[in-house]
Amino acid sequence: MTARGQAPVAVLGGTFDPVHHGHLRPAIELLEGLGLSEIRLVPGRVPPHRPQPRCDAATRCRLLTEAVAATPGLVVDERELRRPGPSYTIDTLQSFRREHGPDRPLCFAMGSDAFRSLVRWHRWHELNEIAHLVVTTRGGDPGGPLPAELADWLAPRRAAHPHELRTAAAGRVWFHPVSRLEISATRVRQMLAQGRSARGLMPDTVWTLLSRAGLYGYPQQ
Repeated sequence: MTARGQAPVAVLGGTFDPVHHGHLRPAIELLEGLGLSEIRLVPGRVPPHRPQPRCDAATRCRLLTEAVAATPGLVVDERELRRPGPSYTIDTLQSFRREHGPDRPLCFAMGSDAFRSLVRWHRWHELNEIAHLVVTTRGGDPGGPLPAELADWLAPRRAAHPHELRTAAAGRVWFHPVSRLEISATRVRQMLAQGRSARGLMPDTVWTLLSRAGLYGYPQQ
């Protein structure tokens, strides 16, 4: 089988501050629903478009590694943690493209809210030249109107079927529905800072490590 026809490799970035089921369940649904070979979970060191993480990179990575240990196909990738400067997606995707060659289908997964703000990203026009974009949409999420510039850009690139992600190395945008989980890292951090348990919102192994280490202000002394 040629590289352009193999199961795509996907990249899913984030701060994972901390990792929770709202990160993991959509990743599993993408992995299975699109028949991906694997999803690389890439924790960012210095995210350029959002506030800096509460926990240091090594701790976030350790929790994330524990979270995916029992899930084949989800792989933690530390390349942004090893790279100095802001964690720009364009640099990360270029790195993956060099690693996998010019013909292997490569996908970048992102949420619908992030996609609506894509025009503010660094060198955003180039992302789709390197990888397909897979936009996760949550059940019941009405979304919202896209900026005119983004809507015009999307129109000729929107895929009608996920099979298009296998027939080209990059260049398509696919919207994929995933389960709606009302969990956010911000809310988890707030609960922990108040001394409240977040058990059940993340894998038990992650919760055990987090609580024993006293991370995010839990337990309060």
